[in-house]
Amino acid sequence: MTTYEDLPPALFAFPGPLRDSLVAAVLSGAKTSTTGLPTEYEVAGEPLPVVGGRMAVMDSAERPVAVLEVTDVRVLPLGEVDLRHALDEGEGYTTVAEWRAAHERFWHGAQIREVLGDPGFTVRDDTLVVAERFRVVEILPAVQGR
Repeated sequence: MTTYEDLPPALFAFPGPLRDSLVAAVLSGAKTSTTGLPTEYEVAGEPLPVVGGRMAVMDSAERPVAVLEVTDVRVLPLGEVDLRHALDEGEGYTTVAEWRAAHERFWHGAQIREVLGDPGFTVRDDTLVVAERFRVVEILPAVQGR
């Protein structure tokens, strides 16, 4: 049995409908990649994920629902994110342009700008992103019984 309290949290978006849909995609196996901003990690005082690292996926109520293991981490310019990564985000994107438009809406949103402390934050082709791949190693029993 894993000790979930010792694992760092895997937080997809902010609590609410978007997080709920992303967590559902993780649990179903549709979502095996995610993208963040190095700046988010810096502001939170957290290290970037590392291959082999494990995290507890948190739902909108901040309850752990699964354990992920990181299988790949790349820091690259936004303009270099490829179709495979976009498809593996499991959100129904069929092109990199669709993926990017959705991520720009999120990253240019008020909540992210507030977290980053930059009301004018914007991304460009050369903005660095953290492209992370993972696998679900355990779905917690409380989720399996839902």
